[in-house]
Amino acid sequence: MSSGLYFVGVDVGTGSARASLVHSSGKIVATVSEDTITYRDDHDHRIFEQSTTNIWEGIAKCIKSCLKEANVSPDAVKGIGFDATCSLAVSDQNCEPVVVTKGDKLGQIGDRNIILWADHRAEKEAELINSTGSVVLDYVGGVMSLEMEIPKTLWLKKHMDPKLFERCQFFDLPDFLTYKATGVNDRSACSVTCKCSFVPVKGGWQPEFFEKIGLKELSDRGFQQLGATDGLVHSGGTPIGKGLNKKSAEEFGLLEGTPVGSGLIDAYAGWVGTVAARYTENGELSPVVPSLDESRHRICAVAGTSTCHVVQSPEGVFVDGVWGPYINAVFDGWWMNEGGQSSTGHLIDFMITTHPAYNRLVEIGKKEDKNIHTVLSDILEKLQKEEGASSFTELTKDIHFYPDLHGNRSPIADPKMRGSIVGLQLDSGLKDLARKYNITLESIALQTRHIIDEMNIKGHKINSIYMSGSQAKNIRMMQTFADVCGMDVILPKDPSGAVVGGAAMLGRAAYEVGLKKGKITEEEKGKLLWDIMVEMTPVGTMVKPGADKKEAKLLEAKYKIFRESIEIQKRWRKEIEEASK
Repeated sequence: MSSGLYFVGVDVGTGSARASLVHSSGKIVATVSEDTITYRDDHDHRIFEQSTTNIWEGIAKCIKSCLKEANVSPDAVKGIGFDATCSLAVSDQNCEPVVVTKGDKLGQIGDRNIILWADHRAEKEAELINSTGSVVLDYVGGVMSLEMEIPKTLWLKKHMDPKLFERCQFFDLPDFLTYKATGVNDRSACSVTCKCSFVPVKGGWQPEFFEKIGLKELSDRGFQQLGATDGLVHSGGTPIGKGLNKKSAEEFGLLEGTPVGSGLIDAYAGWVGTVAARYTENGELSPVVPSLDESRHRICAVAGTSTCHVVQSPEGVFVDGVWGPYINAVFDGWWMNEGGQSSTGHLIDFMITTHPAYNRLVEIGKKEDKNIHTVLSDILEKLQKEEGASSFTELTKDIHFYPDLHGNRSPIADPKMRGSIVGLQLDSGLKDLARKYNITLESIALQTRHIIDEMNIKGHKINSIYMSGSQAKNIRMMQTFADVCGMDVILPKDPSGAVVGGAAMLGRAAYEVGLKKGKITEEEKGKLLWDIMVEMTPVGTMVKPGADKKEAKLLEAKYKIFRESIEIQKRWRKEIEEASK
């Protein structure tokens, strides 16, 4: 392997843990992933649980495998960064996992100690929180999601023995990983501000809020169970403690003291790994080298199982139904907003795998040696020719799909929203499956436009979408995004590597900040991180809007219908609620 400096990025997603070994040039020289276990409840569809023990073992295996695969020695690795889902990890004061499963083992030491982000058990707790009118709500778009950490913590308090609850520590998962790696219980601005109701511009933790919702004991104990007790939280890539402790270094096959950067939620790591990209257009590299100020115009969409939409701004922008604004989440002095769709990749899979023609689709894919998404696109192209349609949009113009089968995260912030389809026919064959596949992609794009429109109306100036995640591999879907949203879409060189690449950049930032031996201002640290992002982010590819006038007119009509369907569903729900009294 060629000489140089290397950095490890660790990305813990919904279904796997991944590590990448990244050269200082940004080239990923090795990537290894391990599936992680998600525990469900046969009697309660809302439950999603995981284990930090299982995740940590997967991380260690991945890092060791990366070093072996790339033939890189541990002393060449100069830093490590972590990102993870915004899931609630619970441990005792000795970092031992505490069970979060309802029942007689709740609060005991045991493996199932993560309430996954997708877990919706805390609906009543979120409703209570949202009735308080607290200033905390102003910084989560006006409505706190049941997917955030404080509703889940409140659920645990209600169901756990008080003595067991008292010994718990509560972490957003990225912070747990840096804690376990270093033994230092520092918290990131990203995790506590975005997911744990810490409001820096109002002094940090809000005792009155916690007392009002029934978590007064957290305040009485000086918020030691939530961390950041002195109000100190770190922006992205800040060195944590003295780096890897001896135990973690041995588990990872790295050197003790390897710098560890303050972590980020996975969506924010995706932002770090994409928004500083230069891009090619028609095969030519754009001459523009982006500045930090340019980031305000670039929204990052991390699109996998779900989708998060992250954008930065120099001032706080308050958008109803969109999380934030969060100050210092990545860069000190800058604000971030986060929109999201709770189910996108999962929704696509659901719509395909539950259709009666799914098995037939799989057979064709095997026979033709094609991905099933390619088979569906082939069927749509054939249908388009047969019916004389000018576009896939025209082909499915009379079918309207509203996609919130798992509730709405943004911009309505309503977990009670549900999916609907208008335009069904007596057809259960492959042609019907292909049409439903197309309207599923279209509906995800329409909702993305809804989120961006609301952000721009309230003060953002977004003019391009920087994609990452598995959905960025679907070129036709990306063209749909560009056409529906009416803006350029930039695809990363490696859609699956952008997030973990962003995590590796945090490791490099920790290393370079460490070289300054404390002689660096927050502004200088921000410039250092941005320069690292520009240097290490691979060149992307631009997809420009390509709809002709006819298709653009149809898409505009479908967007209007999409927005109307929200109001219709709300009205129908209210009518049923009134009739049920």
